[in-house]
Amino acid sequence: MDYAIETNELTKRYKKTTALDGATLRVPKGAIYGLVGRNGAGKTTLIRVLNDLQRPTDGGYALFGVPHTDKKISAVRRRIGAIIEAPVFYGDLTVLENLKQQCRILGMPSFAHLDGIIAETGLSEHVKKKPSKLSQGYRQRLGLAMALAGEPDLLILDEPINSVDPQGIVEIRELLLRLNREKGVTMLISSHILDELSRVATDYGFLEQGRIVREMTAREFEANARKSMRVTVSDPAALAVALEEKGIEYKILPDNAADIFGEIPVGELAALLSAGGCTLLNVTERDETLESFFLNLMGGAQ
Repeated sequence: MDYAIETNELTKRYKKTTALDGATLRVPKGAIYGLVGRNGAGKTTLIRVLNDLQRPTDGGYALFGVPHTDKKISAVRRRIGAIIEAPVFYGDLTVLENLKQQCRILGMPSFAHLDGIIAETGLSEHVKKKPSKLSQGYRQRLGLAMALAGEPDLLILDEPINSVDPQGIVEIRELLLRLNREKGVTMLISSHILDELSRVATDYGFLEQGRIVREMTAREFEANARKSMRVTVSDPAALAVALEEKGIEYKILPDNAADIFGEIPVGELAALLSAGGCTLLNVTERDETLESFFLNLMGGAQ
């Protein structure tokens, strides 16, 4: 398989902190790779290293098969667009002038493609404004437009929908999916909004304490995610007793609700509860979310 990004035991140490501790990941060409991890797990450090904003202490990485120590890596970096933490702009230039300046830096021969990028990122009515006059959500859109200015083959995005309004999130999601499906743009996306990340990702990497603890495709996630029943009952204590006797995993929730993770037919559950003087009021089938899968993988929230 061809990879857009490969890291090998990538390590980044500071004086008293190890931000990356032998992180090894593989981002296939054409994938939308969701990087999942808690705050402080090393996601932004990894992204900064990949964009040559920090040098690794140990280990290495390759972009489109070119090692980061190879002289050819400078040319490869021109195929990358990125949002890293809060986007930075030229404050004295307008939105359009910022995009043109980005094109000049990247050596783009023409500005003709910018009209499409401006329209796709929802900036058409703001091209004459300076970044300081934009809301946080629209500055985020401008950051994405700057990342797209070089017509990249790889996008590396750190929290791309941070502070974006719900309608904007939908628009950005559709844009990313379109770029991936129609132009084959590979993406590495870090986001704390895991529900939204699960709507676009084809692959996942789970980062904890500077290490990739697991990689899987979206199909593998769906196969490994636990199914559950969300039930509402008249007496949660009686439900707990009944499930304990059956050895079935469960979690009691507020408002007389509970999640049941073991397999038990609804009719059998209703009869079991009835024998204990408890009534089954409501049942809903549920799929495990990316967030709960991650927390279970990490052993719970910390």
